[in-house]
Amino acid sequence: MTTDYSDIRESVAKLCQQFPGEYWRTKDRDRAYPAEFVDALTQSGFLSVLIPEEYGGAGLPISAAAAILEEIQAQGCNGGACHAQMYVMGTVLRHGSDAQKAHYLPRVASGELRLQAFGVTEPTSGTDTLSLKTTAKLDPATGDYIINGQKLWTSRAEHSDLMILLARTTPREEAAKRTDGLSVFIVDMKAALGNGLTIRPIETMMNHATTEVFFDNMRVPAANLIGEEGQGFRYILSGMNAERLLIAAECVGDAKWFIQKASAYAKERVLFGRPIGQNQGVQFPIARAYAQMRAAELMVQDGLARYEAGENVGEQANMSKMLAAEASWAAGEACIQTHGGFGFAAEYDIERKFRETRLYQVAPISTNMILSFVAEHVLGL
Repeated sequence: MTTDYSDIRESVAKLCQQFPGEYWRTKDRDRAYPAEFVDALTQSGFLSVLIPEEYGGAGLPISAAAAILEEIQAQGCNGGACHAQMYVMGTVLRHGSDAQKAHYLPRVASGELRLQAFGVTEPTSGTDTLSLKTTAKLDPATGDYIINGQKLWTSRAEHSDLMILLARTTPREEAAKRTDGLSVFIVDMKAALGNGLTIRPIETMMNHATTEVFFDNMRVPAANLIGEEGQGFRYILSGMNAERLLIAAECVGDAKWFIQKASAYAKERVLFGRPIGQNQGVQFPIARAYAQMRAAELMVQDGLARYEAGENVGEQANMSKMLAAEASWAAGEACIQTHGGFGFAAEYDIERKFRETRLYQVAPISTNMILSFVAEHVLGL
């Protein structure tokens, strides 16, 4: 079993109290990035927990990052503004060169650089990552890779200094295997912006700072290639498992917030001479949501423990994400239903959190794709 990290959770909770519902409602209304919140997390060291101590981080395992993100959500805040730094980090930590780690990690840990953007998904490929069309061709004359293409749903691109980018370096028809020919790069976004990189915001139903990005002969030095050319898909896969486990932890936190909110309201709201929480019609959806949350929480803990043990956690990571997303959605439904009309009032924060947690039925991978993975790779169908 993983550590509970109760001391870290308590510290995160105290930090989150500085950013109450009104802060998040204002950011949501203005579609503004919560820079103050992200800065506070950075300066407190919470976003660098996975970075080794030699580079200025805490050197803690992924379960610590999960505890932080879960607590952020459970306190009513939104880790979606910065959670990518947790799971994108793994690609650099596991596969980056010593020079890359020494150059970037201390600056990420200090907050000088933000590593938030993850350039993988494309308009035509979606979850079919191996069909991506963005290309990176080495220019022998300069030693730069020249990148052309487009990425979609690249969240926080406008608020990140660095991007981890997946591009095709070998044409698909020339690759020995379908999983070969993709490579991963660290992109200096400030240098690239206006020099081949264009970022366009996408307006969505929640304040998620997501964008589409375009590469037009954008140059990236060969020194920014992570690991071996052509092996990038394998590097990204381990990062995707971490991403799913961490987002599952966030969903568990969301579910806890909804359940606490619904339970407290059901105890204090009096109709027909008694608290509405005495009615089974109100009790049962909240109780069922709690049971779903606990089951998902245990699945996440199992996945984290296996990940830290070095196991292949594709099964656990995918199921954790699916079960936790469903649990948070069920808890959100119960919370809105318990509050009735007040659940739709912005001042209660429920409708905002409801919109935010709905995302995880679809991203970073849809429930149907997870069921397909389990059917094919676990059950052998």
